[in-house]
Amino acid sequence: MTYIRFMKIYDTLSKSLKEPKPISGKLGVYSCGPTVYNFQHIGNFRSFLFEDILVRTLRHAGYNVNWVMNITDVGHLTDDGDHGEDKMEKGAAREGKSAWEIAEYYTNVFLEDWRALNLVEPDHRPKATDHIAEQIAEVQTLIDNGFTYETSDGIYFDSTKDPNYGELVNLQAQVLQAGARVEMGEKKNPHDFALWKWSKHGEQTKSTRQMEWDAFGKKGFPGWHIECSAMSIKYLGQQFAIHTGGIDHAPVHHTNELAQAENVTGKRPWVDIWMHGEFIMIKGEKMAKSGGNFLTVATLKEKGYDPLAYRYFLLQSHYRKQINFSWEAMDAAAAGLVNLRDAVKRIAADVKEDKQITEKFFAAVEDDLNTAEALAVLQTGLKNASVTKEMVREMDAVLGLHVTSEEKDIPAKVQALLVERDVARNAKDWAASDRLRGEIATFGFTVEDTADGQRLL
Repeated sequence: MTYIRFMKIYDTLSKSLKEPKPISGKLGVYSCGPTVYNFQHIGNFRSFLFEDILVRTLRHAGYNVNWVMNITDVGHLTDDGDHGEDKMEKGAAREGKSAWEIAEYYTNVFLEDWRALNLVEPDHRPKATDHIAEQIAEVQTLIDNGFTYETSDGIYFDSTKDPNYGELVNLQAQVLQAGARVEMGEKKNPHDFALWKWSKHGEQTKSTRQMEWDAFGKKGFPGWHIECSAMSIKYLGQQFAIHTGGIDHAPVHHTNELAQAENVTGKRPWVDIWMHGEFIMIKGEKMAKSGGNFLTVATLKEKGYDPLAYRYFLLQSHYRKQINFSWEAMDAAAAGLVNLRDAVKRIAADVKEDKQITEKFFAAVEDDLNTAEALAVLQTGLKNASVTKEMVREMDAVLGLHVTSEEKDIPAKVQALLVERDVARNAKDWAASDRLRGEIATFGFTVEDTADGQRLL
């Protein structure tokens, strides 16, 4: 029997899980992925990194993890609620391309950045537009179960029909006056949310909306929240262990996912553990595309930084604490990563190993993913000459910093070809994938395709 035993859980619904919980079969993890209407900024990747560390830690601890991360390519409106433009349609208008072209382009850029930061591949990366039937089916179930009403704008979830609505973030303790903090429109209650939106009058004839489907007797498109409950249930079943995302997802997106899923499945709790990562701040402001203060992985590369230096920067802080980004901090992180790699290079063949270093390292990451403490343990072991390269390799399987000399010596050109080949594979361009495999072979490396992605031999 295996147990969720490694985390101190802080979210409201998880307080009962501080004691071990038996797990049978695969351990399901669902992570809210990118909305691919623009570049993902490095703040987005902070969430993706903590999820990567979570999955690496679970697998090291022996769990059979089934990790799902979605791609949002429809339905996410600009205000994260039920108003504003669909972000995909807005991106298409901004660049003079189709919404489908926007989705494909920014998905591929996202995957390049993902690889550059050495994030492990999810077992499934479903797209919202590939799962419209599942979303329609969930909305229909909620209609049949009496949780919805219709307006001129769409089909809405009636939050007052769910006595547990808002429990994740204790919304019941908040007193909201209609219209005081949300635009009510035709909503009956402030927290009600769209399950399915109608295309605006005239859009069908004017062809101004590119992503729409026939459902419930009209042309329309899914709300943002329904996709995640539909896809998580499809790939992980009606109940699963862990759901993750950014802290901003908790009060709206995750709260609404939870309401949908529990009233579709009749299962409670739908998810055992909720985990949320905090923001990256720049000069006291949250990094956000709308604020114009966002930086990308490409920006880091242009300034000469190894993307793994950013990974190192993030690992020095706890995922649930806000962190301030600055170029001075990046300089320090880049230097710290170089020093760490140099220290590993200097490990002597006859070093006297101290197994307690490994034990302390994994005790740290298994305590709510305390990577800062884990790094300190590793650095102490290197300073005291009490770790072997094999011990470092085991620890780096969680840190993902490529600190062993064998991994560091992969030429930059080969790394770039691997990223390019990953993009080709995701696009199912097998001819390009084979061609790039051949190019990589000219550098003396063989590529093996595994369930976790490409492996270089």
